[in-house]
Amino acid sequence: MTDPAIDYAAVFRRLPGMLALLTPELVYADVNDEFAEGAGRTREELIGRYVFDVFPANPNDTEASGARNLKASLDRVLATGERDAMALQRYDVEVPGRPGEWEERYWSPVNTPLPGPDGTVRLIVHRMEEVTDLVRARGRPDGDRTRVLEAELYAHARELQELNERLRQAHARERAVALALQEAMLPAPRQVGRHSAAVRYRPAAGALNVCGDWYDLVDLVGGDRVGVSVGDVVGHGLAAACVMGQLRSALSAASRVAAGPAQALNVLGRYAHVVDGAESATAVTTFIDCDGHTVTYSSAGHPPPLLVHPDGRVEFLDRATDPPLDAHPDPRPRPQAATTYADGAILVLYTDGLVERRREDIDAGLARLAASVRRHRDEDPETLADSVLADLLPPGDATDDTALIVVRL
Repeated sequence: MTDPAIDYAAVFRRLPGMLALLTPELVYADVNDEFAEGAGRTREELIGRYVFDVFPANPNDTEASGARNLKASLDRVLATGERDAMALQRYDVEVPGRPGEWEERYWSPVNTPLPGPDGTVRLIVHRMEEVTDLVRARGRPDGDRTRVLEAELYAHARELQELNERLRQAHARERAVALALQEAMLPAPRQVGRHSAAVRYRPAAGALNVCGDWYDLVDLVGGDRVGVSVGDVVGHGLAAACVMGQLRSALSAASRVAAGPAQALNVLGRYAHVVDGAESATAVTTFIDCDGHTVTYSSAGHPPPLLVHPDGRVEFLDRATDPPLDAHPDPRPRPQAATTYADGAILVLYTDGLVERRREDIDAGLARLAASVRRHRDEDPETLADSVLADLLPPGDATDDTALIVVRL
């Protein structure tokens, strides 16, 4: 409907319910009349201002979680492009014209993204339902019975939210244990032969969303050779951490005695069949011969390593791709391939959290990765790794684990 006679701005301002449009920087771009009235602010006091400057957390209540929960919801919308409906929120609001005096309010917010032509979130529709009166009606003996019952439901929702917050804190403690376990099992950053390397691990958002990904760097026998690998275990948390540790250790040992990366993955595939929780696990390993300037590689269902040559030419190592580790009941020989490189080339191994996005073909993520590494190829590995993460990971909390290894050859 494109009738130029329709004043859509006027329509928006008259829409029922409390509605606001937020920019990706969480600044009010517009609000309707009911939002301004319900918030107790004029449009001039809202538009162009940061949400949490207008409605900061109550400094007198250290347990107030409304502002924190709203910020987390808005960040999730920006990071995922998905609608986020929040539970009932208590959000203390400073009374207009009375500095330092705070009023207890109850809102039920829903945040919906409006994508632009490129698919990124251009605006967020922030809708709130004011339920303060319903919550307060719980204590009115002369109140309407229906209103009291509704207030009971909202009060129970608040109690459930408080329970969820306690569970979140408990999960956060368990997540810290999982992260400590991961750090103990994964190798520390170090030199790869004569060459410098950088490793990065970014856990997914949420309690226990850690330890699904792993990486390994191992010295190989016979000349100046090293093995560099990454892998991905389905799932998160302590159970995934244990599986990750078993697979990483098995591949590290197999690489030291295998004739090549394909044979090392053959051994790992057989082992994965007897490890509970290793279903659909993926891995890719590369054997780097620093004297012969070759990279030999094999992949078990994993995104291909990236080799960026000194002149900027991009090469995805995708000529030896096979199904995940446990795909075949009777393991069969896996393929392997080799390529050459010149001094100064960059080898990048990573897990799918770096390149995969919902509702997007993985080729788009691979293209972003190639462009980022090519653009930053003259940086040292540590700086380059940080640049790649900044270019590719979405703002806010990531929704999947990400492991990354950058090696200057």
